[in-house]
Amino acid sequence: MPIAVFDSGVGGISVLKNLVEIMPHEDFIYYGDSANAPYGTKTLEEVRKLTCEHAKNLLIDQHAKGLVVACNTATSAAVRILREKYPDIPIVGIEPAVKPAVLFKEHPRVLVMATPMTIREEKFKKLMNKYSSQGEIIPLPCPGLMNFVERGDLYGDDVKQYLEELLYEYTHNEVDAVVLGCTHYPFVRKLIQEVLGDDVRVFDGGPGTAREMKRRLAEKNLLDESDKAGTVEFQNSLDGTAHEDKIMLCKTLFNKQI
Repeated sequence: MPIAVFDSGVGGISVLKNLVEIMPHEDFIYYGDSANAPYGTKTLEEVRKLTCEHAKNLLIDQHAKGLVVACNTATSAAVRILREKYPDIPIVGIEPAVKPAVLFKEHPRVLVMATPMTIREEKFKKLMNKYSSQGEIIPLPCPGLMNFVERGDLYGDDVKQYLEELLYEYTHNEVDAVVLGCTHYPFVRKLIQEVLGDDVRVFDGGPGTAREMKRRLAEKNLLDESDKAGTVEFQNSLDGTAHEDKIMLCKTLFNKQI
């Protein structure tokens, strides 16, 4: 049985890469809901409905043995509900890597880049409050940033200009670390690092999420112990030529060094 990875688009491929790295013998289904992207500007109810629908498809119809919700927005909106609905299936969400960012040095200034909805959600506010005594945490909504990645625009002058304008204040009022609070953002990590400078430490939640899924699968004796090479199947909610183009982008991003 495969492990399912779900995202609102192509961003969760950054998490998929972490999963394949630590579980190379597993089979994976990657499902991107590009037809309804972006999730970060939708209402809570819309995101919750879409996430639950796609989870049912992956877990019930396609018989996945575990689900990674590789989208911060969908995690905030629906992961608790999914765990209640499927109590016997390992379900792991993702959240901004605030904890390692505030602990890497004494009382750092930490910039958290995320979608507007992730920052609005109570889950994120609780995360901020939990670690606020250990560092200065600065939430930064990034409307539209994921759209560059969805188009495969990772190095263009337009995305660089967007980041330079978005991060201008923090190139002059320096921060110690930046948290990539959306799974799309690791694909523009190099540009973010370039704009903020090499002294700024960059964190994302993908590796921790992959480790947690492996742990939960092991707890239920669901890990594939064979020596076979695992497979990855890409699926997307778009139709026609747009679907083919998106699958091609998925494969390109999966093979990309980030």
